[in-house]
Amino acid sequence: MSAEIGEITGQWDYHTLPANVRVGSNCLIERKGSFHLYRSKQHPGLTLGDRVAIYTWTQFNVEPGGTVKVGNDSVLVGAVFMCADRITLGERVVVSYHVTIADSDFHPMSVEDRKLDAIANAPNGDRSQRPNLHTSPVQIDDDVWIGIGAIILKGVHIGAGARIAAGSVVTKDVPPGAHVAGNPARILTEDPPLRHA
Repeated sequence: MSAEIGEITGQWDYHTLPANVRVGSNCLIERKGSFHLYRSKQHPGLTLGDRVAIYTWTQFNVEPGGTVKVGNDSVLVGAVFMCADRITLGERVVVSYHVTIADSDFHPMSVEDRKLDAIANAPNGDRSQRPNLHTSPVQIDDDVWIGIGAIILKGVHIGAGARIAAGSVVTKDVPPGAHVAGNPARILTEDPPLRHA
């Protein structure tokens, strides 16, 4: 098998990841390109628990100050992590295709600061002059399922066993065991969270 094919089928050397990425035992990382936008300078910047499966469409877009932690036995089918601060997933979390999890808006909210940000980000701009961005950690507890195309925004805490319907935009906390859907996401039902022995 060629090295090029291996980089999209999980047959590549995980030791070539940045030194601040911690990979647990028996993990599958299907595509090396999932780390193309990984820039964390934290130690560790990314921690993967044991038996985590990361499939092709997953992308770790982690800023220099960001940290991501993924618990044991979680499955990431196509999550996009946009992390400037902290995103934490518990154990046995399942994240479907085209799900975005972001702990920041990644741009200022005021008109004047947006202009300054655009100038700083221009090809000849000075990125050190960007206005401060507001961040707030995202916490997703054990046994959560997140459906296709859902968006989880900054500051959200999703309780254990919750179910996030496809296409939901989650802007506030979700209680344990709740099923939510819509834009913005609203509670459809509340069930007791799943328990594992």
